Amino acid sequence: MKIIGSVKEDLAAEKRISVTPDVVKKYKDLDFSIYLEKNYGNHLGIRDEEYKDNGASLVNSSKEVLEKSEIVLRVNCLSNDQANLIKNQSILIGQFDDFSNKEIINKLIKKDIKIFSLNSLPRITRAQSMDVLSSQANLAGYRAVIESVEAFEKAVPMMMTAAGTITPAKVLVIGAGVAGLQAIATAKRLGGIVSATDVRIIAKEQVESLGGKFLSVEGAENLETKEGYAKEADESFKKKQTDLLKNAVKKNDIIICTALIPGKKAPRIISEDMVKSMKPGSIIYDLAVGQGGNSAFSEADKVNLVNGVKVMGVKNILNNLPLTASNLYAKNLFNFVYNLYDKKKKSIFLNEEDEIVSKTLITKEL
Repeated sequence: MKIIGSVKEDLAAEKRISVTPDVVKKYKDLDFSIYLEKNYGNHLGIRDEEYKDNGASLVNSSKEVLEKSEIVLRVNCLSNDQANLIKNQSILIGQFDDFSNKEIINKLIKKDIKIFSLNSLPRITRAQSMDVLSSQANLAGYRAVIESVEAFEKAVPMMMTAAGTITPAKVLVIGAGVAGLQAIATAKRLGGIVSATDVRIIAKEQVESLGGKFLSVEGAENLETKEGYAKEADESFKKKQTDLLKNAVKKNDIIICTALIPGKKAPRIISEDMVKSMKPGSIIYDLAVGQGGNSAFSEADKVNLVNGVKVMGVKNILNNLPLTASNLYAKNLFNFVYNLYDKKKKSIFLNEEDEIVSKTLITKEL
């Protein structure tokens, strides 16, 4: 019988969890034993009894979980101490950044740990149920708009009153990936006038289907990788994009920045002059701040006031709705484990000819 385990994250940085009571039942149906550290979900209001009722074993220490488990589920990478404890030749599954986690990943590879990073999941139909980037980015885009509207000291929708008409807020979304599209949909539902821009031409139809206006760079080619992600633009495109945004930025009340390039620093799209051109009371919410930010003046977990413009950035916005994020993330992880599960032999089989396995498995030291 295989043992799947998970230990608590560093709650100062991460409130999400990898195993919820609902998915414990699913693992048990596949004949897995589930080991969790005591008080695993307490911070989210999930009591140990809920896990036990669904068949999980709660143990006293993270050491015990890591030493027994053949599959370890995480949100973020293990700490250095945890990497020393994890069982040799076990499997580790989570979201791991090649750059910030390089030292730990190399240590784990030397212990012959099979490391799967779902950040590298291919964008194919069969992998959609495992796509942690999409499930989490969807929530991030929604939450960014909610927090922006809370900081915006005016009403967002048009209102007709006896005292006069309140004009709707104008919202610009930079980057129309999963987070950006959800930001567009949320801003529209709240009554804003929404526009968006993206380096991928395919995004135009998606933006317009949600009721947004697409701002396109004249003569632009489609800057999209074969995996469906945005790729870095050349200097000519960047100049045209800057010219387009100079005019658009100063007309908008709220700007949501979501533009990211996998494995690279976030592109700087909004300059200092653009920020200063906005009306006092305007909001810039930079979802890319964890990778350097799309906007000048954005800093992680700070609100910077620049000529009356609030520039906001949260390093981990999912900590602001961790229960919903955890429910989705835990299901993504289960679906990934299920893909590794050989139904006939009732055991884990790493088929490296499977694109999902080969793309997510880290095989070499970084």
